[in-house]
Amino acid sequence: MFRTAFAFLKKDFLVESSYRLSFLFNIFTVLVSVLSYFFIDRLFGQTIVSHLEEFGVNYFSYVLLAMAFFSYIGIGAGSFSSQIHNEQVQGTLEAILLSPAKIYTILFSMGLWNLINAAIEMALYIIFGVYLFHIDFSKINILSSGIIMLLSISSFNALGIISASFTLLFKRGNPFNWIVGTMEGLISGVYFPITILPDWLQFLAQFFPITYAIRAIELAVYRNYTIMQLQREITFLALFSLILAPLSLRIFSLSLKKARKYATLGQY
Repeated sequence: MFRTAFAFLKKDFLVESSYRLSFLFNIFTVLVSVLSYFFIDRLFGQTIVSHLEEFGVNYFSYVLLAMAFFSYIGIGAGSFSSQIHNEQVQGTLEAILLSPAKIYTILFSMGLWNLINAAIEMALYIIFGVYLFHIDFSKINILSSGIIMLLSISSFNALGIISASFTLLFKRGNPFNWIVGTMEGLISGVYFPITILPDWLQFLAQFFPITYAIRAIELAVYRNYTIMQLQREITFLALFSLILAPLSLRIFSLSLKKARKYATLGQY
């Protein structure tokens, strides 16, 4: 497993390192994103102060942490699908999926480099927040934050594998990826607290793991909430992981079986 993961990591590193300007553009993109929400906070931040009282921060501090966190765990929802598509285009997917390596080993290895990239991007958000805008992260509860991160990564990786199953079968036009990538960010508290939303959207948001993850990480970082204080959010995240992880592997296996049957692994 480790040899396979290292081989994928080496391959992806060699590919990405050949596009050196891409890394600089990523830094610039993060900075522009942070600045955009800083000025939005200057203009409209005071209008939602009442919705931010439980977190004890202003809008800019809230959204910066939420975006940094979402950029990291959200990579699981898109990385597998994008990697599958890239391998299809390069004509290497069939060889990879027909190799002796286990399916879960291949999937883990495919998402490893993107996870490292996402960690770097999250670090950029935090660095800009601390050194340019003096956001205070000193109250962070490290244990709670670590557990929330692990459970969130597990849930989102499972969603990403389900999304990759759509790409494996249908090549393009992945509605699941759109729902996870767009709808979750919109209604699950990434860009604003869900209490702003109407009741029916708040109810819908309860069915997305990111809703619990965002609220939990905000409270763990800014309010020093312990595991016991976040037991509701942690319990739901654990349930999402326990249900989605085996389900996603089963769906991917069925999709792969069908793609092999109709000999479409080499198509894109």
